[in-house]
Amino acid sequence: MSTQVPHTVIIGAGPAGLTGAYQLAARGAAVTVFEADDVVGGISRTVERDGWRFDIGGHRFFTKVAAVEVLWHEILPAEDFLLRPRMSRIYYQGKLYDYPLRALNALRNLGPGHAALALGSYARTRLRPPRDQSNYEAWLVARFGWRLYRTFFKTYTEKLWGIPVSEMPADWAAQRVKNLSLSSAIVNAVLPRRNQKDITSLIEEFHYPKYGPGMMWETCRDKIEKMGGTVTLNTAVTTIHHEHGRAVAVTVQSKTGERTRVPADQVISSTPLSALVLGMDPPPPAKVIEAANDLRYRDYLTVALVVPAEFSFPDNWIYIHDPGVKVGRIQNYGSWSPYLVKEGRTCLGLEFFVFEGDDMWTKLDDELIALATRELELLGLVRHGAVERGYVVRVPKAYPTYDQYYRHNVEIIREWISVNVPNVYPVGRNGMHRYNNADHSMLTAMRTVENILDGTHHDIWAVNVEEEYHEQKTAAAPSNRPIGTGRDAPILPRRGHPRRIQ
Repeated sequence: MSTQVPHTVIIGAGPAGLTGAYQLAARGAAVTVFEADDVVGGISRTVERDGWRFDIGGHRFFTKVAAVEVLWHEILPAEDFLLRPRMSRIYYQGKLYDYPLRALNALRNLGPGHAALALGSYARTRLRPPRDQSNYEAWLVARFGWRLYRTFFKTYTEKLWGIPVSEMPADWAAQRVKNLSLSSAIVNAVLPRRNQKDITSLIEEFHYPKYGPGMMWETCRDKIEKMGGTVTLNTAVTTIHHEHGRAVAVTVQSKTGERTRVPADQVISSTPLSALVLGMDPPPPAKVIEAANDLRYRDYLTVALVVPAEFSFPDNWIYIHDPGVKVGRIQNYGSWSPYLVKEGRTCLGLEFFVFEGDDMWTKLDDELIALATRELELLGLVRHGAVERGYVVRVPKAYPTYDQYYRHNVEIIREWISVNVPNVYPVGRNGMHRYNNADHSMLTAMRTVENILDGTHHDIWAVNVEEEYHEQKTAAAPSNRPIGTGRDAPILPRRGHPRRIQ
């Protein structure tokens, strides 16, 4: 490799990494992507087992970022996209409730007695709302009453994040459920508006690659290589070498253990921010290493169960609010695309939110398949004996955890990188430890490439600050406002007495 040609090394072949590589290769820049896994796409990959395809986490292709939408359709031709109906519901005590919540549907399903109690609880709360609404629980109770809160919010939220709702602050809640107060839900039920794309949570249709989201990133990889870039799988970046205030090379290791040093003029990293810091040579100061070690993650696993088509349902996924089971959400892959399943059968993906190394994570696959089968039968979604086979997919570091210390830790790391290795560019959800969707992650990579090739000065850390992403847009953002595409993170409290880095 000639050192005369500026060369960018990209760590990770997820949406952010491959977007960066695509943009660089399209402009004739030298780029090499290293991916530790044997597939591209990161958490947006499509897992294939015995001809069944699983969308890990579920990926609706909808965005307010025009440049991202253009790129999606530049990578895949129109005929490879399906226009799919958006449908999600909540499962509670054997009944399915519309999501987002619709008051009349919810009250009808609860039945006259429970509905009256729910309305009474709501009325009492309106008269005497919680005084302190700084936590997520009180914020929700003030808008729904105690009964509806316990029915539609408490169980799932605690499954997802692994902590009590009462310990979560409310600032994130205002973004996630802004339009879901009981009063506004009643108005929406009485005077619904068709195809409400100005409210992200209410979009009715979305585009979807017919073979799953991995199809997008597999095609992207092929196009990168056709344009002269390189995507190397089964190869992890173990070390980022830096000297004289810049990164100069990376060391990579193959699955066989072979290690190679690769020169780099720039490094774009979508690997977890903690791993990036801990891979620096020479290592950063102790304060920075402590900050990296203090970043936390939430992991999850999917158990995909093959069942006869009669047990299909129209939802993309169903939120499970039943506290009697561990499963948090169930996807129906056949509702995403008929190309993911086989004729006469569908596949249901049961998602369990866990911590790597806990009891669920370490169970044998057969044990997890048996557990998921029991829970699916217990919920009444299939009859006994209907499950034909199952598959387990574990996803470590699926979600960065946004505890009360993460901003402080990220700021320490960010400042050190900007001063000591300014040609290292963190991008994407894990790369920046930020609450990004795939489109947000792609935009961070796009802006980074512009900074590298065009000498622009986009503040990548300002991406994903738009307050209106989950709200009804009422006016154009001021022209001097940083570009944003997303959501504030849910700030989660840390249990116990962790070390606070100063």
